[in-house]
Amino acid sequence: MSTLTTPAGRLGALARAEFTLLGRSKATLLTAVLVPLALPFSLRSVVDDMDVEKAGLSIGTVLLPAAIGFALLFGVYSALVAVFTARREELVLKRLRTGELGDVEILCGTALPIGATGLVQSLVLIAGSTALLDLPAPHAPYLAVLGLLLGLVMCAALAALTAAVTRTVESAQVTSLPFVLLSMALSGVTVPLELLPDRLASVCELLPLSPVITLVRGGWTGTLSLYEALGALATAVAWTVPAVFAVGRWFRWEPRR
Repeated sequence: MSTLTTPAGRLGALARAEFTLLGRSKATLLTAVLVPLALPFSLRSVVDDMDVEKAGLSIGTVLLPAAIGFALLFGVYSALVAVFTARREELVLKRLRTGELGDVEILCGTALPIGATGLVQSLVLIAGSTALLDLPAPHAPYLAVLGLLLGLVMCAALAALTAAVTRTVESAQVTSLPFVLLSMALSGVTVPLELLPDRLASVCELLPLSPVITLVRGGWTGTLSLYEALGALATAVAWTVPAVFAVGRWFRWEPRR
């Protein structure tokens, strides 16, 4: 007698298996959990030397978006590049395609544990920042939620795309580095875009992670206009949709040997 399955059931089963594998991989667990939680503390001294009040910001509204940015870059993007590459090279993805799971289900199920970890990390960082940095309640929480969700989806899609050109798990640290460094330097993670020259800031606003940081920070400050919010949303969608399409077109399911 055949057992009927549903997409939700198959996705849940794959996600539970990935959670188990994540717990067994100490390197991936370190990248996904400890690094994003530790890095924001190293920025405190740097932020103290910035004239953030002149830009209408506070230490809390600088460090919290930065912390969430670190969680997305290291806890989601970098970790998923390694996970996707490892599962492909170990023929796990190839075997999954021979069953009932569709390609979208395989990729989403593989990414779900890391995405859930990134979401929980962000909530922990919000709670910690509220308690330790005297951060007030967000003026527009819907912007912060929208930015965080868009960031999770975007980073997962970009991770799958990066994994397509990554040969080994060891080289995943190299192939993911350009996006991580570019985002840390110019997407408002370490230095708010409000503190950059106007012309440079206008260019940096077009980078993939910039709209996510803008929406999260704007959710707390409440200074983001409707035009600026829609512009950030459009930029995030403009990166996410092509990335998802590119993954469907060029993601590699066979080992790169």
